[in-house]
Amino acid sequence: MNPFADIQACVVETLTAMTAEGLLPHGLDLAGITVEPPRDPAHGDMATNAAMVLAGAAGAAPRDIAGPLAERLTADGRIMAADVAGPGFINMRLSPDLWRGVVRAVLTAGGDFGRASPGRTVRVNVEYVSANPTGPLHVGHTRGAVFGDALANLLEFAGYEVTREYYINDGGAQVDTLARSVYLRYLEAHGQDVAFGDDEYPGDYLIAVGQALKEKVGDAYLGQPEEAWLEDVRAFATDAMMDLIRDDLKALGVRMDVFFSEKSLYGTGRIEAALNALGQRGLIYEGVLKPPKGRAPEDWEPRRQTLFKSTAHGDDADRPVRKSDGSWTYFAPDIAYHFDKVERGFDELIDVFGADHGGYVRRMKAAVSALSDGKTPLDVKLTQLVRLFRDGRPFRMSKRAGTFVTLRDVVDRVGADVTRFAMLTRRNDAPLDFDFDKALEQSKDNPVFYVQYAHARVCSVLRKAAGAGIAVDDATLAGADLGRLDHDAEIALARKLAEWPRLVGVAARTHEPHRVAFYLYDLASEYHALYHLGRSEEGLRALQEGDSATSQAKMALIRAVAVVISAGLGILGVTPVEEMR
Repeated sequence: MNPFADIQACVVETLTAMTAEGLLPHGLDLAGITVEPPRDPAHGDMATNAAMVLAGAAGAAPRDIAGPLAERLTADGRIMAADVAGPGFINMRLSPDLWRGVVRAVLTAGGDFGRASPGRTVRVNVEYVSANPTGPLHVGHTRGAVFGDALANLLEFAGYEVTREYYINDGGAQVDTLARSVYLRYLEAHGQDVAFGDDEYPGDYLIAVGQALKEKVGDAYLGQPEEAWLEDVRAFATDAMMDLIRDDLKALGVRMDVFFSEKSLYGTGRIEAALNALGQRGLIYEGVLKPPKGRAPEDWEPRRQTLFKSTAHGDDADRPVRKSDGSWTYFAPDIAYHFDKVERGFDELIDVFGADHGGYVRRMKAAVSALSDGKTPLDVKLTQLVRLFRDGRPFRMSKRAGTFVTLRDVVDRVGADVTRFAMLTRRNDAPLDFDFDKALEQSKDNPVFYVQYAHARVCSVLRKAAGAGIAVDDATLAGADLGRLDHDAEIALARKLAEWPRLVGVAARTHEPHRVAFYLYDLASEYHALYHLGRSEEGLRALQEGDSATSQAKMALIRAVAVVISAGLGILGVTPVEEMR
């Protein structure tokens, strides 16, 4: 049950009937018609833009369409009133029975309430985290990991077939630096004094890796030139770092379906195949790029390179894929990787990048557009920085990592649930302040506590009812006399529940899982408000002494709240608790 979709269907059916009556011309495009909550709740329960959308094509003033449409809509028993407002919007007030029906629908569907299907199997690849395997995940990766994982959960809930993917950047020079850093720890494990250079990784997390390398090879690499050990140590170190990263992701509750190695693209012809595909489309050529806009770097000089004509697909400049010395640019394997995604048959691609990749978006979109002939959309979501605070002051250092706060630092301090919810309390493209003290605060100002407390409070009330001999299983509550829910606050809470299916659809289409967190906070607020009203108005208390029928109706409403909160927290990857400790 989706009341907004149901009323939208009613609007479309009414317009179709008006067309048949000759009140509207045939052939009008009804696809742009929406039914949404009005901006001001005082204006009604739902509003439609139908008259505004159709006016131009119909050759009529919006209000001339809106008047007859509003009059006909009230013939539907679900619509109590339909008023024309402003230039032609129609505000509708709906029957309380419709909202009560939502409560029954929630209890009947359970956790599947709001679960949807896009109409066909849509395969989506969501790539996120994809950190260089050179150390533990830091707090910036944490935000991208939570965002990407919640987005994947949301898309699955909305009916998409989702593949969660991590791209291992193990083909660049940074992995050689990792190997050299591990070798120093290996020497240290043999009792030698070592000194780390500016380009090496001095974090304590490599001590155990150096020791493990010693245990594996003994003294075989001592006194050996770099070429004798670099390749083996690189592979050993990369595997060790990926084990560490997998453990970090597991601690955060993040799982991946695919780990794709960048290194697998080199020497296998896969980069050449991707560029050949672009070449066949006339998009690869030899040329010289113009100097960067503004003041050119002092060492800049024109070089003939192999270029991808990305401007043909919306980029603001063509991009080099092979350097003048014949080596690949960093962009070339990324093209090949996305070509692999296209070849795997995904209908949509989503990349979750850190804010520092903003300049990379256009070129990547251009590459995917070219490789798929415009058939596979790529959405790149950028996650902005996280600013950490403790005791009201910035919190920056991690001894274990050497230079940054790790994912484990955060999770160990506040837990995975708090970390995940807190990371979704802002849009992904807005900076986020994470205060360790406030994250553990038990107050309305802490969103994760406030939402979990609502779920726990409902569970507590249901336990008391069961203890009083009232049946509170979902099947019984779904059959309760919901007509006993007649207070404005109760209807308002049911109306909020009705928004859930629509919210899921909108959040999935826009790739914005933070909408779920916002909605859950609002739903929890509505429930807490009703609970507190019950302290002063006995008739609003969920447990009505001596009246099991009314109690069950009220229990049905709050149990429906718990069901939706549980489903929403599941999308966010947060545990719905039954007791607050």
